[in-house]
Amino acid sequence: MHLTPEDLANITTLTLAHYEDNADSFEAGTRDHDVSQNIAALLRHIEGEPPYDILDLGCGPGRDLKTFTALGHRAVGLDGTARFVEMAREASGCEVWHQDFLHLALPDDRFDGIFANAVLFHVPGQELPRVLRELRAALKPRGVLFSSNPRGGNQEGWNRGRYGAYHDLEGWRSLLADAGFEELEHYFRPQGLPLEQRPWLASVWRKASA
Repeated sequence: MHLTPEDLANITTLTLAHYEDNADSFEAGTRDHDVSQNIAALLRHIEGEPPYDILDLGCGPGRDLKTFTALGHRAVGLDGTARFVEMAREASGCEVWHQDFLHLALPDDRFDGIFANAVLFHVPGQELPRVLRELRAALKPRGVLFSSNPRGGNQEGWNRGRYGAYHDLEGWRSLLADAGFEELEHYFRPQGLPLEQRPWLASVWRKASA
């Protein structure tokens, strides 16, 4: 199915409106989520001496920006939801950019790591290759991308007011390889449960040499 520019604009508008309308309840509901495993997975693969320059892509209300800052890193947030941008700036004191995922304007070779926790599944499949290349360009040489997405059978569509694309491991690997990344590791979350009860695919990737 090919999505027209009008389709893509509608997807962005409605998905962001969902988060805008539910910003306070989303912040309350995710405030205590433990994503320390994911943060550690990103940081342990970044080369060189800290502090690192980190982009928190889809930073939401700023929970993880606070964590990166507390760890001594230089974190920048990005979100398409205006209310989240305000909340993240206030909560973290970090610079937070108001951009949506289909209209990124990122500086080249800026970041040691990009933390894309529960965000890239909102990018429609036909646009994802371009978005991944833009993220790659924003990383410094041998920079690291972390992603975590709800896994599925490579289908996409609307789910409770938000658009999502749900990839399996092999499909995700193919997309990242084609965009110029090398896999470092992957795992399924949450820990300690049978595989069928771990719906999140987390993976870590290095920017490959051109």
